Amino acid sequence: MTKFKSLGLNDTLLQAITDLGFETPSEVQDKAIPILLKDDVDLVALAQTGTGKTAAFGFPMLQKIDVASRTTQGLILSPTRELCMQITNEMKNYGKYMKGLNVVAIYGGASITDQARAIKKGAQVIVATPGRMKDMISRNMIDISKIEYCVLDEADEMLNMGFYEDITEILSYSPNDKSTWLFSATMPREVATIAKKFMNNPIEVTVGSANVGSSQVSHEYYLVNARDRYSALKRLADAQPEIFSVIFCRTKRDTQKVAEQLIQDGYNAGAIHGDLSQNQRDMVMRSFRNRQIQMLVATDVAARGIDVDDITHVINYQLPDEIETYTHRSGRTGRAGKTGISMVIVSKSEVRKISSIEKKIQKKFEKKEIPSGDDICEKQLYHLANNIASTEINHEIDIHLPKLNEALADFSKEELIKKFFSVEFTRFNNYYKKSKDLNIEGGNSSYSEDQKDSTRYFINIGEKDDFNWMSLKDFLKDLLNLGKDDVYKVDVKESFSFFNTDEKHQEMVLSVFNEFELEGRRVSVEVSKDTGRGGRGGGRSGGRGKSSRSRDDRGRGSDRKRSDVRRGEREGGERSGGFKKRSSDFGDNKPKFSGKRRGKSAKPDSSGTGGKRRKRV
Repeated sequence: MTKFKSLGLNDTLLQAITDLGFETPSEVQDKAIPILLKDDVDLVALAQTGTGKTAAFGFPMLQKIDVASRTTQGLILSPTRELCMQITNEMKNYGKYMKGLNVVAIYGGASITDQARAIKKGAQVIVATPGRMKDMISRNMIDISKIEYCVLDEADEMLNMGFYEDITEILSYSPNDKSTWLFSATMPREVATIAKKFMNNPIEVTVGSANVGSSQVSHEYYLVNARDRYSALKRLADAQPEIFSVIFCRTKRDTQKVAEQLIQDGYNAGAIHGDLSQNQRDMVMRSFRNRQIQMLVATDVAARGIDVDDITHVINYQLPDEIETYTHRSGRTGRAGKTGISMVIVSKSEVRKISSIEKKIQKKFEKKEIPSGDDICEKQLYHLANNIASTEINHEIDIHLPKLNEALADFSKEELIKKFFSVEFTRFNNYYKKSKDLNIEGGNSSYSEDQKDSTRYFINIGEKDDFNWMSLKDFLKDLLNLGKDDVYKVDVKESFSFFNTDEKHQEMVLSVFNEFELEGRRVSVEVSKDTGRGGRGGGRSGGRGKSSRSRDDRGRGSDRKRSDVRRGEREGGERSGGFKKRSSDFGDNKPKFSGKRRGKSAKPDSSGTGGKRRKRV
């Protein structure tokens, strides 16, 4: 408290600081607050997300405004609704003992009439998103002609989202002699342009180095085939039982699909993106803060409102186009003095971007291997053991102990431990025992041994038929009436695919696909010589005999053209790159086909899962 008092803050604010439990100012607060309290100056503060920037500008603004006046004196612009509401709540907490203070949030997705009514009652401070602010100014609902202080928070992100014109128009309605305080994690050219155009000899405060990543965050990358991206994500999560993470995707579509697949696979996951209503966003964020959601899948735009200090991992499911965006992403972890890990899942075509990011953020990435099934089983068992060891005994169980002791009397201590842990071990072991090595470099050492009792098949359906590896696996599992672990090493190409079953199922598989049709088209399954490590490998034999059909003839036709990247699909201003990929490698675009053999019917569940919900493995 003494340290905050030495910054020059008054007793009213210090009382609120005591209630909030703040003890020591962060570096950006220590540097910025005395400057802003002393004079009416312009300021550029460069600091990573999570370093206490809101308090750095919030306390000085509250100390300088006149709460006796109902005139709007302070304006804070922020990039997203979530961040806007977060800043508003924090400003109210800072000024809880300032009688007459009114801080109003202005953002899209809420009633503009209600917001205008709140402003009309008198708001000394307005916190707003640029789009809604510009709209209300144009309707003469807000007057900022007398503001004395203007804050551009997360300035680089606002400009990256395409708000340059909105910001310049908003500032044109404000007085020239106001103090402008610009806070940003990075200093790209666009931010420098804003500073030059609207600020007068600004004082610059830098925490750490400009455009450099946080020293609290370590950076890792995992090199996999693009089709294995979701499988890699799943293994990374399984290998970190205590993970509390944000997973970044580049588009709203991928964000929703990854979240849905994680939920289907039994994880506590959720999605946040621009297609959600405000109530939906609030509900997701509330669940995430309460840890009811363990893995939050987000777009870069929506994630600007995430202010959670104990995130353990940031997972880049796809790399962003801009290095500054990566800096923002990784800044979600390693906050409030804690350490964090930023993971990147990359394919061969993306790995070159790693070196560019390293140069920009001046941090080295460590190349790591996707965990094997054995690694995951071991970590899960030790995690379970630690949980048991740290669990307090509930003595309400005492009444049941006599019968429990009687039921288990014939087992030794060692046998009981083995049986207890086998429940968890078997669940993971059954799922991963036949899983392939997802790392591009290095093969699966157990593959050749497994291959002896395994048959690999060629099937002439693939991505053109709306299949991905997960939906094809579910389709085959349901059609062949096999368990979830009995169809494996699924490899989906554009117009054909490969899959494996145990050798004992070979005769049945070939029989089921004898004269099998899918939407009136003949589906051929043949025993393949492909090794199961990607690609077609050698020729095929068995089943229906060798085929001389061209590659295009195996698909549904070359005239079918689709694209995930349609106009309007990305949320406002989000720079998501130039995807030309039709669909994600996972998700809910399950086939709605009905397949049949001549004279017989074989219709898989339209969901592609046989109506069963997958357990977490």
